[in-house]
Amino acid sequence: MFTGIVQGKAQLIDSDKKEGLYTYTFKFPDDQSNTRIGSSVAINGTCLTVVKVDQYQLTFDLMQETLRLTSLGQLKPGDVVNYEHAARIGDEIGGHLMSGHVHCTAPLVAMHTSENNLALIFEVPSEWSRYIFPKGFIGVNGASLTVGDCNAQQFTVNLIPETLRVTTFGDLQEGHLVNIEIDPQTQSIVDTIERVLPTLIRQQAATE
Repeated sequence: MFTGIVQGKAQLIDSDKKEGLYTYTFKFPDDQSNTRIGSSVAINGTCLTVVKVDQYQLTFDLMQETLRLTSLGQLKPGDVVNYEHAARIGDEIGGHLMSGHVHCTAPLVAMHTSENNLALIFEVPSEWSRYIFPKGFIGVNGASLTVGDCNAQQFTVNLIPETLRVTTFGDLQEGHLVNIEIDPQTQSIVDTIERVLPTLIRQQAATE
């Protein structure tokens, strides 16, 4: 599990792309020697398993399903990503619990800059937009963010300077894809209501 609090930015320094399997090596800003092979690290919100450790570098294998569901397949050497190591028992949950399982990708369709604030507007597939509500949680490239405005296709997040400093959001441009993880509690509530409510309405109608 992850908290959605991005710990920093890592740079892709090597990519080995084979059919159905990509191997990426990232350089981190701090020593990763204590990271064990088999550990989980969220890269742009995608839970990946460490397969090699080399002081400031970690290597991961990306399978076909990961490449299909996320934007990671578009990365090239030199690109920078958000990262977070898996949470440990006792860690502060400053964001919201996240699994690192990406539901979909979303393009950045607009951005609005004002003093000390950056508003980003993303467009999501309709099958996922029903889980997004104003003031609700959403994971965007591994960051736990609060939804501002939203409609049937788009949602807005507002970023403060500290978020921009720690993450890669300040480097996004219109058209860039981000990884989206829907808040699982919201998804569970919406799915339950959609499943149960028609039955309750029919039962109510039958008693009238």
